[in-house]
Amino acid sequence: MSRVVVVTGASAGVGRAAVRAFARNGWGVALIARDPDRLQATALEVEDIGQRALVLPLDVADADAVESAARRIETELGPIDAWVNNAMVSVSSPIREMQADEFRRVTEVTYLGYVHGTLAALQHMLPRDRGVIVQVGSALAYRAIPLQAAYCAAKHAVEGFTESLRTELIHDGSGVEVATVHLPAVNTPQFDWVKSRLPNRAQPVPPIFQPEVAARAIVHAAEHPRRELLVGRSTTLAVWANRFVPGILDWYLGRTGYRSQQTSEPEDPNRLANLWEPVPGDQAAHGRFERPCHGGQPATVGDHPPHGGHGRGARAGRRGRPRAANPAVGAKWPRIHRATWGTAPKGGLGGSGAPVGIGRRRSTSQRRMSNCNYCRE
Repeated sequence: MSRVVVVTGASAGVGRAAVRAFARNGWGVALIARDPDRLQATALEVEDIGQRALVLPLDVADADAVESAARRIETELGPIDAWVNNAMVSVSSPIREMQADEFRRVTEVTYLGYVHGTLAALQHMLPRDRGVIVQVGSALAYRAIPLQAAYCAAKHAVEGFTESLRTELIHDGSGVEVATVHLPAVNTPQFDWVKSRLPNRAQPVPPIFQPEVAARAIVHAAEHPRRELLVGRSTTLAVWANRFVPGILDWYLGRTGYRSQQTSEPEDPNRLANLWEPVPGDQAAHGRFERPCHGGQPATVGDHPPHGGHGRGARAGRRGRPRAANPAVGAKWPRIHRATWGTAPKGGLGGSGAPVGIGRRRSTSQRRMSNCNYCRE
C-alpha cells in the first residue's frame, strides 16, 4: 500500500503543486481545502498519475472538522504517514486600515489552522510512534515586512508553536518528526485573490520562484525530515540579515517594502477576495508572474533525491555509498550540488548550520534559468 499524506490548502498554489509532487513520488493524497470544485480537479490530477486521492472540503479554522477528516483519512486511505500544513489567507493592508475581525480570521486560518492540523496528526501518529508533520513556513516567519502584519504575525506564531512541539517530542523520545520548510516569494494565485487595500495589484517581493520549487522541498522534507529547510538564497539572506542587522532591515523595508509588493497596474476595487469564502474558478498552481520568475538562483531539488542517508548529514563516496555522517556538513552526493537552497545559521535560528537543500549539477546558464526551465510543467 502506498504511503499517505495529508495536504491542507491543496486546491491551488503551493499546495496543489505539492499534491502533484507527492503523487508522482507514489503517495496517496488526502486533499483539504474549502473549494470542492478545485479539490475535485486536483484529485483528478492525482488519479491521472495513478495514485489514490480523497477530497475533504473544509475550513482548517474548524478544529472539529479537521479532526473528523483525519479519522476519515485513516479509514479510507490508510494510516497517515505525513501531514503538510499549508493553508493560509492574508490581507495586504497598512495596519492602521485593518479591522480586528480581519486579524482574527488570518490568525484562525494561517496559525490556528496549523495547530488544528498538527493536533489531528498527532492523535494518530503518536500511538504508532512514527510520522512526519511538515509546516510550510515563510521567510516572513523570521523577518516581518510592511503591509503583511496579520500574515507575518501568524507565521511567527507557527514557528514558536513548532519549536515547542519539537522539544516536547524530543523529551518524550517520540519517533514522530516535525520539519519546517520556509519559502521565498512564489508565483501562486494568492495575489489575485488576497484581500487588498493597496492602490495597485499585489505581487510577491522578488525574486519570485515557481511553486514546483516549493513542492519539491516539501516532499523532500516529508520523505527525509530535518529540522528546517530554507528555500532560496533570498530566504536565507532574510534570516541571516534579521539576526545580525535587524535595524538596517527596518529602515530598508520601510523605504522599499510598499513599492516592492505592488505592480504598476491599478487594483480592481471590486474583485473577489478569499479571506472569508473561496474565490470560484480553477486557478491551479501558478499565478500570473511567469516572466519575473527568473530569480537567477538555483533553488531546486532534483526529481530523484539520492538514496541513503538523507537529511542526516551523510556524505557519499564515488559509488554513492554513505560515508560517516557529519551534521555540520550536510548531504553531499556525486553530481549533486550542496547548499543550493542556502545555509541556516549555526546554533540559533537555523539549528545545526547544515546546508538546507540539494539540486542538480548544471551549467551556469542552466542554473540562471532553473526556476523556469526546470520547474515549469
